[in-house]
Parts: sequence; C-alpha cells; structure tokens
Amino acid sequence: SAFFAVLAYWFRAVRWNLLLEPMGYQISNSNAFWTIAFGYMMNLTIPRSGEIARATTLFRIEKVPVEKSIATIVIERLVDLVFMLLFLLLTFIFNGKVLASFYNLLTTRKVSEKKELTSTDSFLLNHGVDDLDAFYFNLKIVLVVLVLLALVFFVIKFKEKIISFVKGLIDGFLAVRKIKNKLAFVLHSAGIWICYFLAAYLVCFALKETSDFTIGDGFLLVTAGTLGMMVPTSGGAGSYHIVVKIAIVGIFISLGKSHFQGEEVGISYALISHLIQTIATLVFGLISIFALFGKNNDK
Repeated sequence: SAFFAVLAYWFRAVRWNLLLEPMGYQISNSNAFWTIAFGYMMNLTIPRSGEIARATTLFRIEKVPVEKSIATIVIERLVDLVFMLLFLLLTFIFNGKVLASFYNLLTTRKVSEKKELTSTDSFLLNHGVDDLDAFYFNLKIVLVVLVLLALVFFVIKFKEKIISFVKGLIDGFLAVRKIKNKLAFVLHSAGIWICYFLAAYLVCFALKETSDFTIGDGFLLVTAGTLGMMVPTSGGAGSYHIVVKIAIVGIFISLGKSHFQGEEVGISYALISHLIQTIATLVFGLISIFALFGKNNDK
C-alpha cells in the first residue's frame, strides 16, 4: 500500500512537468517528485498549506513563478475531480446496494428532535437574548459584512500585485491547452488513481474481516477516502477515519452483518490505512528537505 501511495507521487510529478512544459519550463522529474513529497508533508501541519508549499518551493528550486505553478495545481485538482467522479460512478455501478443499504439505515434511525442548549446559548439567554435564531442570523450578517470590508481593503491595498498574480494564473490556464503529449497526460492521471485504488484496496487484506472485499468495495473505499481527505483537516486526520468507517459500515449492512461490527472493523481499517499513508508522507517529506534544499544550496 505504501509503495503504490509513493508511486502516485511519481506519476503526479511527471504529469506536473507535462503541465509546466507549455509555459516554457522544463523541470526535472526528481525535483517535481520531491517538491510534491514536501507539499504533502506540509499538509500534515496546516490544512491545504501543501499547495502553497509546492509552488513556493518550486520557485526556489526551478525559478517557476508561483502564480503559474498554482495555475497548474488548480488544473491538477480539476482533473483529479473528474477521476474521483469516475470512481464515484463505478461505485454506483458495482456497489449500488451498499449505498442503498446505508441510506435505508440512516432514514430508519430515530433521531431526537430536541435540541440541547450549549453553554453559549445559556449565557445569551441569561443576558437578555430572547430569540437565539435571530441573534445568530444577525451575527452571521455582521460577520459577512466585516469579511467583505476586509476583502475590499485588501484589494485596494494590493491591487497591482493581485492583477499581476491573476494575469499569471490566466497565462498558466491558457498554456495548458498546448500540452504536447496529451495521451501521456491522461495515462499519468489514470496511473495516479490506479495507485490510489491499489493503496486502499491492498489494506483490506490486512484484516480478516475485510479480506473478502470485492473490487467494487475498493472503488467505494477510494471514493470515501478521497472525500475524507478533501475536508480541510491536517492530513485528513479524523475526517478520513469517519468517512471510511461509514463506507465499511455500509458494506457490512449490505452483507447482512451488524453495523456495530462494521463500525469496529471500519475504524480499524481506517487507522491502518491512514497510518501507512502518514508514515510514507513523513518519511519522503523529510527526505525531500535534504533532496531539495541541499540541491538549492549547491547551486
């Protein structure tokens, strides 16, 4: 699983080079690989900081403008979204019964309609606030107005830099249309997601309870795991575990097994899978510091 997780880095590195080439930048695949590894490690600290780290690090190593790197990263995310939707479609095709079973469980569970007051609610009620809904609604309006005012101030103060940055993004988006080897771009994109699938599916054989999961179940695990990683948490911690656990609960219910057992097995699978990914990310991220900044100091 760890091998295929890291192999996805390489496919992503080569694909990144294919995106940068039309802009006139030919970076080494090794630098792209280690930059991506460094970016993933940064995601373990501050959510979504890896994208900025990738762009700024590539500027230091290969002198690629940050705005153009970010443009390619945005395009990568859009392409990845297409493949995630494809995996979601495969999940519906091969595992529609799992989704239906879990939906039935959710809709038949009794949910208490009584809303418990938080300590903040109690404090407000004790200090003259009669309508909590109206208070929170007005508070949201005030916050939105303050954010808009802050954005206006920011745009006015840094207008020239923002215009320059936006122009760089537009140039980056336009240059992508000139990718020379479009087939290689598609194949490397597919390679990334095949690696994701294998990294997720192979972990199933680490547990007796999941060792008989089908390839269709693997599509569900990849889709669920991707959705969990998209939540802005540090390295998907927590969100990945919850979403993957829910997916495995759905599989167990479709097989006529207890959803309580599914929860236990699901959290075990999620802990193993996430730990493997985290260790691989840390190891290659730490190596990337020496690989990238050691090269930079030699120049």
